[in-house]
Amino acid sequence: MPLSAEQLAEIEEQRAQTQPTRRVVAPGMEEHLYTAHPVLDHGFVRVIDYMGDDAAICQAARVSYGKGTKSVQNDEGLIRYLMRHWHSTPFEMCEVKLHVKLPVFVARQWIRHRTANVNEYSARYSILDREFYIPAPDQLAAQSAVNNQGRGEALQGEEAARVLDILKADSARCYDNYEAMISQDGQQGLARELARMNLPANIYTQWYWKVDLHNLFHFLRLRADPHAQYEIRVYAEAMCKIVADWVPFAYKAFEDYRLGAVNLSAQMVEALRRMLKGEAVTQETSGMTAREWREFESVIGHT
Repeated sequence: MPLSAEQLAEIEEQRAQTQPTRRVVAPGMEEHLYTAHPVLDHGFVRVIDYMGDDAAICQAARVSYGKGTKSVQNDEGLIRYLMRHWHSTPFEMCEVKLHVKLPVFVARQWIRHRTANVNEYSARYSILDREFYIPAPDQLAAQSAVNNQGRGEALQGEEAARVLDILKADSARCYDNYEAMISQDGQQGLARELARMNLPANIYTQWYWKVDLHNLFHFLRLRADPHAQYEIRVYAEAMCKIVADWVPFAYKAFEDYRLGAVNLSAQMVEALRRMLKGEAVTQETSGMTAREWREFESVIGHT
């Protein structure tokens, strides 16, 4: 389970506490505060704190006082304009602090986004829990034949069962040895900072991750993409739902202009123009490589 009964009780206690404030609050985000949204088999994402809302983005863009404009339509239009024309600074005025529990190998992908403040659970002075990410059978897939970074078809039958058995056995054995090395029962015990090196990359870690909305959108654009690795994509998808409730205008603009949009190269745009004029364009006459042409065909739905 992602959370114990004691942890759930602590969250409910936190959610029951309210304080009067003069600062702007986002009703949608208030509903998410402290709540743990389960991800994978033992992971979660939860909001610890946040700053700003849709109006704060507009206020920063206009550098005004108060609400700046009384028209909600004007605010939505401005946000869409900012997103459409890649104006990033107003979105940096909103921030969120998340508590995330995730497998170590997912954390190593995640940390490549170097635009956040991170504080991770330390295995130098704390003992990691015996919790490992074990994929569901339908997520056990062979190497993709066309993409060195991706997966192919799901493993079947005996091969899938064998892989699951290996993952479970290796995880248990590594943790057993970890406990044996740090134990002080009849021995000094190895330092925790050294014993942790024997733990597998599927063990769970936790961190606080604070980021502004502009950089969060960049993270989500890459990690909520269908081509992203499943284990990090499900975290991004959970975060998308939270952000949609926090800043609905900004998230809708992000969805339209980033998440659901595509980028076309100059050659792709030219090929599309020629096609619209009725010309038969092929990969050989397009100026694109074979891979670029496949990507172009996938965008325009042409085979």
